[in-house]
Amino acid sequence: MAKLSARFSRKAWCNQRTNFTERWVVLRTVNNNADTSRSATRATFFNSRTLETSQQSVSKWRRRFIQQGMAGLNDAARSGRPVRLSPDKLNTVLTQATQPPKTRTRWSVRSMARHAGVSKTRVQQLWSQNDLKPHLSRTFKFSNDPQFEPKFWDIIGLYLNPPERALVLCCDEKSQCQALERTQPGLPLGVGHIRTRTHDYTRHGTVTLFAALSYLDGKILSQTAARHTHKEWLSFLKHLNDETPAELQLHLIIDNYATHKHPKVKTWLKKHPRFHLHFTPTGSSWMNMVERFFRDLSEDVVREGSFTSTAQLTGAIANYLAERNLNPTRYLWKAKGADILAKIHRARQKQPEI
Repeated sequence: MAKLSARFSRKAWCNQRTNFTERWVVLRTVNNNADTSRSATRATFFNSRTLETSQQSVSKWRRRFIQQGMAGLNDAARSGRPVRLSPDKLNTVLTQATQPPKTRTRWSVRSMARHAGVSKTRVQQLWSQNDLKPHLSRTFKFSNDPQFEPKFWDIIGLYLNPPERALVLCCDEKSQCQALERTQPGLPLGVGHIRTRTHDYTRHGTVTLFAALSYLDGKILSQTAARHTHKEWLSFLKHLNDETPAELQLHLIIDNYATHKHPKVKTWLKKHPRFHLHFTPTGSSWMNMVERFFRDLSEDVVREGSFTSTAQLTGAIANYLAERNLNPTRYLWKAKGADILAKIHRARQKQPEI
């Protein structure tokens, strides 16, 4: 029983080491030399050939195991200069990272290093070890909608459990798509240098893109217009009515923009009962998956392009959508609703303390 227990303890010790190969050699050395009656010289020679290592290494670990047992297999303390950082400096680097100076909005690695009297490398190490990132920030906004949770679960339910014989369409308009023409041609991407573009431009007007993202297959139904009033929105609804199978119900996820609730729009919707509107909570357009598509459109087409007219911009958007619909990409909702609400509640409780 004692031998069995020792064997299991050796195996556990081996699995805990970072250098598994080296520790496996040590463990084999110990197991093969557990019988201390064997000649030391003979055992050392036998194990060095079997384990393909030096006789000095086998002799060292055999001796340490016989003298100290399992404790002798741990690494001995190594030499090196001890960390020389006073508690006051450590406290300054970690605590004041969240308290920017009066003339700045945040600390940098170098400004904190000068302030605390340590190297910038040390500041970077301490911040990294304690997950402090003064250089990063995120945008957020609490929804003040009194019906936030009912609307929240309504949208989540459409994503996680879409209704049968129906289409779930995430709809919105991307307004102010600017047709910007760079004043000079930029250099293309090449080996050793990045693409370039001028900082100034000529503005040739804007375009509004109305888009409906089909949550089930990722295809985009779209329409462009020069403006985004209730007339253009109503025209887009008629476009959806014509482009989708008449036997299917249409569940539209939209935000609270005034054009979506115009009296003429409501009148038209009453005459077309297959349209069901689901409004996101106020200030919560992040729940609408079409916003994720708009990000891709901005990065792939609008932001980096140079356009001499709104017609050229409209054509570029149309070509992008046509190519994308040939092999559409779905955006799947994976976050758990309960986790999102818990995070929002924690943030609301924390805000008064700031």
